[in-house]
Amino acid sequence: MSPAAPHGRVIALHLAVVALLFAGEFVLPAYHHGVMARIMVLAVFAMGYNLLFGYTGLLSLGHAMFFAAGMYGAGLTAYHLGWSVAAAFPAGIVAGAAVSAGIALLALRTTGVAFMIVTMMFAQVGYLLTLYFGNWTRGEEGLTLAPAARLLGPFDFTDPATRYFAALALFAVVLFLTLAVVRAPFGRVLVAIRENEERTRMLGYDTFANKLAATVLSGTICASAGAAYALLFGYFGSTFATVAYSILPLLWVLVGGAATTLGPFLGTLAMYYLIDISNDVLNRHFPDWDMSYLGTVGVALVLLVLFFPKGLLGTLRQRWVVWLP
Repeated sequence: MSPAAPHGRVIALHLAVVALLFAGEFVLPAYHHGVMARIMVLAVFAMGYNLLFGYTGLLSLGHAMFFAAGMYGAGLTAYHLGWSVAAAFPAGIVAGAAVSAGIALLALRTTGVAFMIVTMMFAQVGYLLTLYFGNWTRGEEGLTLAPAARLLGPFDFTDPATRYFAALALFAVVLFLTLAVVRAPFGRVLVAIRENEERTRMLGYDTFANKLAATVLSGTICASAGAAYALLFGYFGSTFATVAYSILPLLWVLVGGAATTLGPFLGTLAMYYLIDISNDVLNRHFPDWDMSYLGTVGVALVLLVLFFPKGLLGTLRQRWVVWLP
């Protein structure tokens, strides 16, 4: 992010994105309306990941456990305890914050590849726990929330329009929260740690405390996405706790542009539709080819690396629009 980025222009850009998504409620066809609601929630997941990976420089393969912690924290309390959305959603966030704090205190004692491996191991433990307690979670089969469990006062999240606006509200809050964090002194310290942790420590900053705060904030944001996913779409299962769901936000962030505030959303949008469209087209023409869409995704990623090495927005910022945050 350019330190000289004009504040007014940056705010206007982010407001324009939110306004465009708001208008989408009234113009998108039913199918794309539902897809965009999911994309906005998953983009929140990617934004949380970007805070740790893009800005702090910590490559984690364990963020699925934070997403799943929020999902199960909200989903299980709503399903088994009958908690309302108003209580279940905060429960999911608290669960994610607690898990991320506990994991961070242990994982941050390592660096580099060791940090990546440790986080992946913790994520795998989390996934196995969701299977072990199958009587409560139903494992990979998952659980479906009854419509009555998805009510918040007059708001019914089984209604597509209500669900869309709820996803948009969460997206907008997290987007501007992320923007405020990365432009604050705390965000500058995180970037300094990413660039040269030893020099940052020599300047008097407590790098461990800052990385701990970044990990907890990142995990909490991811947990909010997981909690929202369970409550808005009414389903949660062990699939969301697999290592694949730790790799997905990494992919979305790399495609959109690491250390850019809008990159996670753009990457999630691009990859979701690329997979969706290529899967649909190839299955119609080559029904016997299993997972044929992966070839299209692979080609797209090779082209991205060749022509947009820093992701879509990252390369755009580097070459042409230097004020992009």
